Amino acid sequence: MLAVEGLGCRRGGRLVFEAVNFALEPGDALLLLGPNGSGKTSLLRLLAGLARPAAGTIRWRGRDIAGERADHAQRLHFVGFADGLKGLLGVEESLALHAALLGERPTRVASALAAFSLEGRAGDPVRALSSGQRRRLALARLLAVPRPLWLLDEPGIALDRANRARLEAAIVRHRAEGGLAVVASHGDV
Repeated sequence: MLAVEGLGCRRGGRLVFEAVNFALEPGDALLLLGPNGSGKTSLLRLLAGLARPAAGTIRWRGRDIAGERADHAQRLHFVGFADGLKGLLGVEESLALHAALLGERPTRVASALAAFSLEGRAGDPVRALSSGQRRRLALARLLAVPRPLWLLDEPGIALDRANRARLEAAIVRHRAEGGLAVVASHGDV
């Protein structure tokens, strides 16, 4: 489903990694571990099509993503450090807007909020949320709009133990339904 062949990455003229190869089939997960600066985020950005590799190819179902960036963007979620949330919107409103922007009806918003224990905050403005709650709202996007490929960069940041368990349960469900997850972590997920 997702195949990486001979992938290399340069940032700022420095070789970050080279000759990376792997293939993921439906239900697979790849956990990226390593110190800061080892290339975890760079690899996720390449997989998302947000950057071009210095070498190699990334294929989705046999097709090079370089030739179909718009289609590739529609098959993935990328959750990075910045949450991209608008503080003036309500929690539920924010998630519904996200779904609408991705061309989906907001039918999964309530269940996505419940999955990350945010249903009690649905009417609150995003700016009133703690950093952990904001992170959970950003992660709820994964469930509000289905996409087969999840690229998660340090998704456990600001989450307590109970909410890391919720995130891990969401990843397990996603994989059980045939989805893929590539997760960069320092061991918190």
